[in-house]
Amino acid sequence: MVRFVMPLIISVLHLAAGLTFTAPDTWKKVATSSSMRVAQYALPRAAGDTQDAELVVYYFGGSGGTVEANIERWVGQMQQPDGRPSSAVAKRQSRTINGLKVTLVDVPGTYVAEMTPGASQRHNSPNFHLRAAVIETSNGPYFIKLTGPAKTIAASEKAFESFLASVKFAP
Repeated sequence: MVRFVMPLIISVLHLAAGLTFTAPDTWKKVATSSSMRVAQYALPRAAGDTQDAELVVYYFGGSGGTVEANIERWVGQMQQPDGRPSSAVAKRQSRTINGLKVTLVDVPGTYVAEMTPGASQRHNSPNFHLRAAVIETSNGPYFIKLTGPAKTIAASEKAFESFLASVKFAP
């Protein structure tokens, strides 16, 4: 297991954002592609899938919108092949992990999020799955987003749950 501690410097106060977690050995750490991404992993593709899944941990210095706004945005990044709204198939759950309130959403469908924030180009990835979490801490929320082919996400279920169970916060 790879243990990752996220010390983040926020403004001149040099506050450390103290979220820690343990990523499974099978996940490949990837260089983050933006300053908003504090950790990024490639999860190995399942047999028959053509690409790996991606898990990103975001932290916006204590901001980033409400839990509800993020859940709605993530659900809106998926479309259903039968035309139903994704909110009709999304599964939402709240739990406490190591004393932290965590809200999760799980949505299958076609992934249609913007390629980059504000871009007009969108993904068009059918048979995908999005799993996401908002972790509420005293330093503000952290956001975890896992996207990838449905078979790969299903094959990574235990590893994802183990990752979530490892999340801890020390301000």
